[in-house]
This record gives sequence, structure tokens and C-alpha cells, in this order.
Amino acid sequence: MVETPPHLPEDCDLRLVRSVVLVGMMGAGKTAVGKVLAQRLGVEMRDSDAEIVASARLTIAEIFERYGEPFFREKESAVIERLLEGPPCVLSTGGGAWMSAANRDLLAARAVVVWLKVDLDLLWSRVKHKSTRPLLRTANPRATLADLYAQREPVYALAPYCVTVAPDWTIETTMVQVLAELARAGAVEGYEP
Repeated sequence: MVETPPHLPEDCDLRLVRSVVLVGMMGAGKTAVGKVLAQRLGVEMRDSDAEIVASARLTIAEIFERYGEPFFREKESAVIERLLEGPPCVLSTGGGAWMSAANRDLLAARAVVVWLKVDLDLLWSRVKHKSTRPLLRTANPRATLADLYAQREPVYALAPYCVTVAPDWTIETTMVQVLAELARAGAVEGYEP
């Protein structure tokens, strides 16, 4: 049973003192939750996938098709390192970013890492109609997602903090739970969960 997240009073004066990185599977809500979290904290929201697309002037699917996944992962690592420079921010990473040991070391050293843990059925309901997921361009995308989930879940479990997302949670509800984890980690001042 998943606990209901704590309530966040509107008049909280919050301050992010350490960057936060959201990791998890495609469809976990990293970007959506990250945007709401960044807005609530008054900090910049950064998205590693969006930065890669902007700098390459290609979609992620096009990068995968033209240059392959290893090339994409190399660029992803460089972009993540650059995005973590400067004042504290909220960073959303691609689903595979946390799979690299070098990325895990970098992210854990420079930020508080929170895994958005979402069950397979909910993930599938969120990604099954999207054509922008190059890893799911297979004969059986549901089985591919299940395989990725099985491979990646033990590595995501290495993240220091985890929010298990319930199917009925809104983006706002999930954001409040992430905020509670950040408060426990000492990354946010002004909030007691």
C-alpha cells in the first residue's frame, strides 16, 4: 500500500540548496513532475533530453537512427555534466542516463537523486501511444518495455531516494512527495514533511 503524500501549504517559503535529479523509466513523469517542482521552488528546470535535441537539432529517435545508442549515451553524459554546473536546479534525465556508472557517480556527487518508481502497467498506459520512444520501436513494444523495466529496476534502486508513484496520483501529488524526500535529504529548506 502506498502512503498518501504529505500536504504542502501554499505559504511555504522554500529554498533549494542542492540540485535534484529525477531518474526513472520513460513515462515515469520525470519532466512533468520536474517542471512543477522547479516552479514551486523558483529554480530552473533542466531536461537532458531536451538539451540533446536542441544541440543536435535532431529528435532523439533521429539521433538513435543515424548514430546509434552509444553515441547518444556519450552526448547525454556530457550534457548532464554541463547542466549540473551553476546554481541548484531541477534536472530531468532520460530513462537510460542512470544506467551508466559514471553518470551515477556524477549525479550522486552533485545532486540529490530521486527515483520515480512507477509500476509497469502505469508506465505502459503512459507510453503506448507515443511514437517518440526509440527504444520501443519494436515488433512488441509492451514486451520491450517489460524487458527494459526488468533490466533497469535494480539499477534505479541504487538511487538514494525513491518515490513510489500511485496510479491515482496527480503531478502535484507526486511533486509534494518528491519535495518531502528532498527535505529529508537536506536539499530543501523551509519544509517539514
